[in-house]
Amino acid sequence: MNIFSKTRWILIASVAVLASSTTLAANKTVHSSLAQATNIQLSNAYAFKKCRDLQGKPFDKKSKKKKAIIVGDSQGCDFLNSALENGYLKNYQIQFHFIPYPCQTVPGEYISRYIKPKHRHFCTTSGRTDTLEKVKKQVPEANLIIYASLWKPQVAEKLPKIIRYLRIKKDQRLIVIGNKFFGHMLIQDYFHMSLKELRKLRNNVGTKTLKINSILQRRLRGRISFIDPHKLICGSRSTSCPIFTKDLQLISYDGRHLTKAGARYVGKILFQKTVLGKI
Repeated sequence: MNIFSKTRWILIASVAVLASSTTLAANKTVHSSLAQATNIQLSNAYAFKKCRDLQGKPFDKKSKKKKAIIVGDSQGCDFLNSALENGYLKNYQIQFHFIPYPCQTVPGEYISRYIKPKHRHFCTTSGRTDTLEKVKKQVPEANLIIYASLWKPQVAEKLPKIIRYLRIKKDQRLIVIGNKFFGHMLIQDYFHMSLKELRKLRNNVGTKTLKINSILQRRLRGRISFIDPHKLICGSRSTSCPIFTKDLQLISYDGRHLTKAGARYVGKILFQKTVLGKI
């Protein structure tokens, strides 16, 4: 074998070793993020911490920053995380009003239509949830109101009534964020899949999210901005959604709530492709 052939084979071997090392490093990174996601207690702590810290926080009247109210459940917490992880809403003071999914209701109507008996004590007397009445009192102070929830279909139909109840003025901006769902996470299975397989992986999410966001799109008119995260992340009429970001970080640890990497990923999409980028 002459010197040129030897050099060629050395180069080929070096490239192969480098490629193998890169793949091993990528696998290690992916497996590390998956392992973190299996710690549900830690993942939940991240998902809820920032919104809980801002729950009921009064605005600083001396601050020159604009004021934003975010109303919602855990999906509202996801939205907040997706904004903060990317440095969005830096020019706003933020106040969060936490109304859990089981506690969604419509003003002036019997709560029995919307809240199941097993949830009524928690929703009405626990002190851990906010109410639309409390939100209404704070609305006059805000420049921006963002409503982000896992919407019940019957509440989505009545959202215009809720908005009228809040008495949002013409000089205030209202943005409604629709539903999102990434399907059932089978994290243990992902450990045994190749990077190529993970990049192509999508979950079947059914049609419920599509139907609810369609209701919101139909019912919201005029100066109200509606953002459909499912359409932006998964595709307009798609019944499947990606599980991983482009750099193979898990988007959601349980199908509903975002990981830290998922919040960065979703936030960039929402703020770069919608009116959120202009607020």
